[in-house]
Amino acid sequence: MRSVYTVGGLFAMAVVTLAARPVEEFKTKAGEVKITPIRHASMMIEAGGKVIYLDPWSQGNFDELPKADLILITDIHPDHLDQAGIDKVRKEGTAFIAPAAVAKTVTSAKVLANGQTTKWDKWTIEAVPMYNLKRGPSEGKLFHDKGRGNGYVLTYGGTRFYISGDTEAIPEMKALKNIDVAFVCMNLPYTMTPEEAAEGVRAFHPKVVYPYHYKGSDTEAFKKALDGTGIDVRLRDWYY
Repeated sequence: MRSVYTVGGLFAMAVVTLAARPVEEFKTKAGEVKITPIRHASMMIEAGGKVIYLDPWSQGNFDELPKADLILITDIHPDHLDQAGIDKVRKEGTAFIAPAAVAKTVTSAKVLANGQTTKWDKWTIEAVPMYNLKRGPSEGKLFHDKGRGNGYVLTYGGTRFYISGDTEAIPEMKALKNIDVAFVCMNLPYTMTPEEAAEGVRAFHPKVVYPYHYKGSDTEAFKKALDGTGIDVRLRDWYY
């Protein structure tokens, strides 16, 4: 089954169901980008004959999926930095991009700090902040310290994809510009509520947004909180 949509005249998107995997397809000036949700924070991105995995987690189903040309990792927590997950998708020559805290474990990774940008194949990859403002395991401690982890803005053919990583609705998120497609986390106690996520999304106003990394959260509440904004909220199953 295939459904095609147009967003702002910039690109079209289709949902294709293959072996129970929802595949999101976007047309860009450089060709098609396909994004496959895998589990929780894990996804596969395909474009130009290359395959990128984000935070491959071994609890996901990677059966029959292609191996990685590039792996992006956001943080040191085990649902993001998972050696068993990495081993499922890596091959000889797989490249890694990650923050310095991750590179202590994945020593072959190219380190990208918040605010830095690099080129890989036809992609421009920018590391952006992700952190907690108030939530942590105990008084005076945060689950995600500022500067430790990376969200990413990935640009391909002029289309900009934002992947939030584990964050609250921080000022740097609200200040993002010209985001076409966003993947935004929400789950307590580690990140934020659906309503807080919606507040952040409302500020930077992407054309399309997908909640991800949302286990236990009410994604319908997120969607409702964005009613009337003109933002296309798309709910997909990241836990099938």
